[in-house]
Amino acid sequence: MNSDMLVCCQNASFGYDGHIAARGLNFSVKRGDFLCIAGENGSGKTTLIRGILRLLNPMEGTITFNPELKQTEVGYLSQETIAKKDFPAGVLEIALSGNLGKMGLRPFYTPAEKRKAEETLKHLGVADLKNRCFRELSGGQQRRVLLARSLCAAVKLLVLDEPFAGLDPLISAELYQLLKKINREMGMTIIMVSHDIEASDCAASTLHLQKQQLFFGSMEEYRASETGRKFFVKKETENV
Repeated sequence: MNSDMLVCCQNASFGYDGHIAARGLNFSVKRGDFLCIAGENGSGKTTLIRGILRLLNPMEGTITFNPELKQTEVGYLSQETIAKKDFPAGVLEIALSGNLGKMGLRPFYTPAEKRKAEETLKHLGVADLKNRCFRELSGGQQRRVLLARSLCAAVKLLVLDEPFAGLDPLISAELYQLLKKINREMGMTIIMVSHDIEASDCAASTLHLQKQQLFFGSMEEYRASETGRKFFVKKETENV
């Protein structure tokens, strides 16, 4: 594998219990990339994400990871849940918990981990909330805190599965711009599942699934493709 490559799928198929949800995938993710995974509900996007997180092995083909990309150093943010909304913990505590996968048997956070958590909260505009209880925050504030937690976990790769679903469009648009800034200024590689058109303004490339791979390439190529044109027309119609 090329040293600049973090993830590479070759004729890979993923699924559960003998049932393939996404078949014949061929794509790669390089350091510093921002890949958006698009497709309708049930198209295999979340199943693929589980493969990228190494929670599923491919049923066919291969998925290869850079040896430097440790599973414990991948940040992950899933769709919002009620349990997360009601989580009875402080903001800084939640951000710091992103380090748990890397700590092993070590019982305490290091000064460097504490500094990174506070700097990440500041970068995401919620440093003033660090002593607040998570459940007291607005939906947008909670998403920023959970994103901070994921960034504390991430060393080389951040994986997001519809991270801003259910939020007000103006808030989600602002958060997408934050992701764009994180990708460009911090050099963080991002793989994100999203239904939102706003995601196209952040991502550099797109993988479109419909139980198989319909498109993989740059965002510019995607917009010009038949698959991309159909996707954008549909989303623009839904937003009218």
